[in-house]
Amino acid sequence: MKGTVMLSLLVKFQAKAAALRSDHGATAVEYGLMVALIAIVIIVAVTLLGTNLSSLFNDVAGKV
Repeated sequence: MKGTVMLSLLVKFQAKAAALRSDHGATAVEYGLMVALIAIVIIVAVTLLGTNLSSLFNDVAGKV
């Protein structure tokens, strides 16, 4: 009887521990994806603005 209760508690504890571990892993992956997407957006924005600013400065330099 005691062995069954202990085994039951152990199984419940392991299930809760596994659930906690999997949540932390998923959260880390989600944060990693968000950081990657933000980095891509920043790179694209800087590239487009850099090209536009370069052409703007060239136009101004040509008029001066």
